[in-house]
Amino acid sequence: MTLQELYAAIDGDYQRALAVLRIEKLIDKHIRRLPGNAIFADLLQAGKNMDGARLFESAHAIKGVCGNLGLVKLAGIASDISEEFRPGNPRCMTDAEVAQKVQEAEAMYKKAVAGIQQYENDGQ
Repeated sequence: MTLQELYAAIDGDYQRALAVLRIEKLIDKHIRRLPGNAIFADLLQAGKNMDGARLFESAHAIKGVCGNLGLVKLAGIASDISEEFRPGNPRCMTDAEVAQKVQEAEAMYKKAVAGIQQYENDGQ
């Protein structure tokens, strides 16, 4: 599996990642680090507790990481969550809708991790 095939498998935007990181070697380096990023576990825990401050912080961080890596769908979900809990913004979603967004983020993250693991196992 090539890096571009990985991006296709995980619904990522390889060209966007290349535009941000400029060098395929950097994309490879940073995409391999995604499974070990503890911020996703923090998002899930914050979602269980409906901890607005932690939801904002973790979702905002995920939005940045995933945006830079070209994982635009995951970045979009994280953006929805972070904007919901951005200090000063009125809440628009119910707790159930937020929980659904967190579940969507978790599913997309798991899909990305599975793809990355396959990419690594293929010896790339």
